Amino acid sequence: MTAPPIVWSIAGLDSGGGAGLSADQRAADAMGVHLCPVAAALTAQNSVAVDAVFPVPPEQLDAQLAALADDLPPVAIKTGLLGGVAQLRAVTRWVDRLRTQRPVALVVDPVLRASTGAGFADEALMRAYREELLPRASVATPNRREATRLVGDGAVAGQARALGAESACITGGDDAGPLAVDWLSTPQAQGWLALPRREAGNGHGTGCCFATGLAAALARGFVPADAAVLAKMLTTSGLHSATPPGAGAGPVQPHAGFIHDPSLLPALFEAEPDAWPAPAAGSVRGLYGITDDGRHAAELMAQGVPTVQLRLKRGAADTDWLARLHAELQPALAAARATGATLVLNDHWREALAAGVGFVHLGQEDLLALSPADRQALADARAGGLRLGLSSHSLWELARAVAWAPDYIACGPVWPTTTKAMPWCPQGLGNLAWWAAMAPAPVVGIGGVLAPEQLAAVAASGASAGCVVRGLHTTPPARWLQAWQQGQAQPRVQADWPEPSLPG
Repeated sequence: MTAPPIVWSIAGLDSGGGAGLSADQRAADAMGVHLCPVAAALTAQNSVAVDAVFPVPPEQLDAQLAALADDLPPVAIKTGLLGGVAQLRAVTRWVDRLRTQRPVALVVDPVLRASTGAGFADEALMRAYREELLPRASVATPNRREATRLVGDGAVAGQARALGAESACITGGDDAGPLAVDWLSTPQAQGWLALPRREAGNGHGTGCCFATGLAAALARGFVPADAAVLAKMLTTSGLHSATPPGAGAGPVQPHAGFIHDPSLLPALFEAEPDAWPAPAAGSVRGLYGITDDGRHAAELMAQGVPTVQLRLKRGAADTDWLARLHAELQPALAAARATGATLVLNDHWREALAAGVGFVHLGQEDLLALSPADRQALADARAGGLRLGLSSHSLWELARAVAWAPDYIACGPVWPTTTKAMPWCPQGLGNLAWWAAMAPAPVVGIGGVLAPEQLAAVAASGASAGCVVRGLHTTPPARWLQAWQQGQAQPRVQADWPEPSLPG
C-alpha cells in the first residue's frame, strides 16, 4: 500500500475545536492525506468569540518545522493563522529551504479576521503577506473581504492577479444568493466555481477546510484548477444540519464519501451565475461512430450505428469550405432521416443550424473561443432545441461542461490516442467510471478504442456511449454493436478516486 501524501498545516489552534488546525485535520482525513499540524498561534476562543491570540515564539515554530523536515517532509504546505511577521518569516525560510530539495506546493489562506469578527493582522503583517508570503504561494485562498483588504477593492479578477500568487481562488461562500460562488484563476482555467448554496448551522472553519482540501489535492498530484474543484466538493460536503456543540456555529464536518456524491460536483461558469443550470434530457446511447466522410456516415447509420458524428475540420486554405461541408452533410442527413439515427456535427454549430442539423459537439477550446455574443447566440439556439455534446479531459473541464447543461459529456482519452495531439494523460476506465457516476449528463467514453473488447469495457464502466473512429474501417459495425451489448452485461467497473489527467 502506498503511503499517503504528507501535508503540513501551519496555522492556529482553535481551543473551541471549530476552525484552524482542528478543521484542517478533519479535511485532511476526508482527503486521505497525512496532516502534520504545526501550531503557529494559540487562541482562546469558543464558538461565539475569540478572546485572545498568542503567537507561538518563532524559535518554537522553527523547532516544530525542523523536526518534521527530518522525517516527514511535505509535498504541500498550507498556512492559516500565523500570528505575526516573525512567524510568517519563519515559514518563508522553510518554504525556500525545502524547495531547494524538491517541489513543494504552498497554499496560503490569509486568515485576517475570525468569522466572529476578531481581527488577526496588523498593517505590518499585511505588508509581509503581500511582499513575502503570497509571491511564494502556489495558490492563495482568501475570501472576498480578505482579498479586498490585501489588494484593495475592485473587480475580483483583478484582485486575483494583484495577490501575486501563481493561482488564486477567492471564496464567496459567506455572500448571499442562491449559489455559493468562488472566483478561480489558475494557469489551467479561470471562471466562477459554483454550487447551490447549502444553508447549515455548522459553517465554522469552512475557509480552513477549503484551503487544506486544496493543498491535499495538490499533494495527490492534481493541478490547481482540479484541486479547487475537489476543495469545493469537500467543503460543501461538510455543510449539513448538525446540532452545534456550543452557542455559536458548529464546525464544518467534511466526510470521505464526498468524492462519490454527484450533488457536490460544481459548475465552472465564464460569467458570474445567478442560477443553477437545469439538466438537459440527453439520450445518446451505445455505439457512437465518428467519421470525416458523409457517405461513410450514411453507411454506418444504415448498418445500425445509432449515433454518428461527422468530424469535419476546416483548414486555413479551405476556400470552398461551405460547399464541402454541405456536400458531406447531404448523404449523412438523408441517412439520419431514413434510419432514425442521430447525426452530430463537430465544431460548426452555426453551420449546423443553417443546414438543419440538430446536434453539435464542441471541444473546450471551442467554448473558450466564443465571444460573449457567441455564447448568448449558442444559448439561444439551445433554448430553441439545438442539442449539445461537450468534450472534457479534467475535473475543471467537467465542471465547465456542467455549467452548459449539455446533452452528453465526453470523457477522454480513455486510452492513448493518435487521432489528435493532446497533453492529457489517459483517463483509464477508473476515471471514466467516476465521470459516469458523477456527471449530471450521459457520459461518452472516447479515445484509443481500437478493439471491440475495449468498447465492451467502456460499456461496463457505466458510460452511456463509446466512441469508435479508426476501428470502424477495420471491424464491421455489427461486431462493435455486439461488443457494447456484451459490456453492458458485465459487472460494473467501480469508481474510486479520480486520477489526475495532467501532470501536477
